[in-house]
Amino acid sequence: MPPAFPERAAWGTASSLRAWQQQALETYFSPAHDSGPRDFLTVATPGAGKTTFALRLAKELIDRRIVHAITVVCPTEHLKRQWAESAARVGIKIDPEFTNSQGKLGKEFQGVAVTYATVAARPALHRNRTEMQKTLVIMDEVHHAGDGLSWGDAIREAFEPAARRLGLSGTPFRTDINPIPFVQYEEGPDGIRRSRADYTYGYGPALADGVVRPVIFLAYAGEMRWRTRAGDELTAALGEPLTQDQTAQAWRAALDPKGDWIRQVIAAADRRLTEVRRGVPDAGGLVIATDHEAARAYAKMIRSVCGQGATVVLSDDPTASKKIKQFSESQDRWMVAVRMVSEGVDIPRLAVGVYATSTATPLFFAQAVGRFVRSRRRGETASVFLPSVPVLMGHAAEMEAERDHVLDRPQREGDGLDDDLLKEANRQQDTPDVGEELPFETVEASATFDRVLYDGGEFGTQAAPGSVEEEEYLGIPGLLEPEQVTALLRRRQAEQLAAQRRRKTGDPVEDRRADRTAAEDLHELRGQLNGLVGAWSHRTGKPHGVIHNELRNACGGPRVAQATAEDLTRRIAKIREWAAKRR
Repeated sequence: MPPAFPERAAWGTASSLRAWQQQALETYFSPAHDSGPRDFLTVATPGAGKTTFALRLAKELIDRRIVHAITVVCPTEHLKRQWAESAARVGIKIDPEFTNSQGKLGKEFQGVAVTYATVAARPALHRNRTEMQKTLVIMDEVHHAGDGLSWGDAIREAFEPAARRLGLSGTPFRTDINPIPFVQYEEGPDGIRRSRADYTYGYGPALADGVVRPVIFLAYAGEMRWRTRAGDELTAALGEPLTQDQTAQAWRAALDPKGDWIRQVIAAADRRLTEVRRGVPDAGGLVIATDHEAARAYAKMIRSVCGQGATVVLSDDPTASKKIKQFSESQDRWMVAVRMVSEGVDIPRLAVGVYATSTATPLFFAQAVGRFVRSRRRGETASVFLPSVPVLMGHAAEMEAERDHVLDRPQREGDGLDDDLLKEANRQQDTPDVGEELPFETVEASATFDRVLYDGGEFGTQAAPGSVEEEEYLGIPGLLEPEQVTALLRRRQAEQLAAQRRRKTGDPVEDRRADRTAAEDLHELRGQLNGLVGAWSHRTGKPHGVIHNELRNACGGPRVAQATAEDLTRRIAKIREWAAKRR
């Protein structure tokens, strides 16, 4: 490798490459490619440093005179400016204000940053620019290049003459069957073509290297009561088995600013942020809201909880990019954003999140969580608070899953990874979309700490907000290595269960195993089983009822409501066995 590449290190800084970044560069300039391939696809988990890798590669190609100009194509206006600022730090001048009407690039710039929409509007213009000089085209979140056949055709027309093309992605690809331009596909043994990345760096390896933060998911259940348009009052509890309609309405009631659920969860998240800031003084929090009205209401709650106002970023606000930058450079505690978190908010100091949106697609969830995992030093942890509903529990359990773009297969309704759904999730909205066809008025909504999800495990038992049991989890230090987080969670769960047994027996020492069949313990086991069934449903696509029947057939015993602790324990072990075999 040329001396331009610094010494390899598992933990990198802005001036030295991380191990994966150097490995990717070595792959690009391998003897098989000599001066590098024309097309190269890099898939790296959010927060791993794709921009740094891409710009270091660009600098190397310019220094070798392989290319003379750079075109960066990205999904949003805000990201254009982020790319230009990052490029300036490595000595590459990129114009983020370039427009189609401008036509020519100023002589002081080596390249431009444009959106996919800009290119699609006038592909011939960008083809002409690409033909004029040997150009490297960097396509950020390259799956956007396949947004419909017309967009794909435009991207292909504009950049077919490029000397080099680099595709970047940090999240699962599209699930439609539109080929992504300049992405290679290989046919598998089943005859299905799948995208082939030239270099992949997943969340698991990134976590092991200390490049991203471990994520602690804190799930909150609770009792919800609402009144339908017909005047009927209905009650349901998050965290319990519910029908799809019941889940949707209870979820909507939980997020309603008129109820106490969201207020209690924001208060808990703020206490968590206070703990994290003991070790990470500038740590910030982000509430992801569904609509404008809710966002403003949440901001008022934050002020009443911590005495400080929150930065509110709305999707139609022309000053949104400026607000994001100001918050990123400040030490303010909280920001509230309406949906625009998937590809527009890059704030490394974000460490605590509240998932207060009704959007539930896997792609949006992965990108939202990706806002919190960017690590700046070893030991930082991320904490994400979310409603205890099966679909989100499944996404949290599947966070490390990696998917390739698949062609030659029928589309599945509700797959949830299509970019059309993502664009819908990020659009401006003024009303929620959960249970919208069933209008109702929230009567009461209260929160209960349910459990912690971390590294494939579940920890904790239900506890009231403000209780000692909840505080034990909110008080987890903000600076811990991943294995230390696991050890601490296990210890705190053991202590919590032991304390419950002592309270029931009245004996501070004796541990009576017979008490494990008490109603409280049955409730705990049912909750644990339902969470695992939800995750298995998400992974396999099977309905919850089918999975419960399969478990009964495999393990015996009555339905969950009549099952003993022994029955439930066997089923929990069985579903974990299935998950282990599938992995």
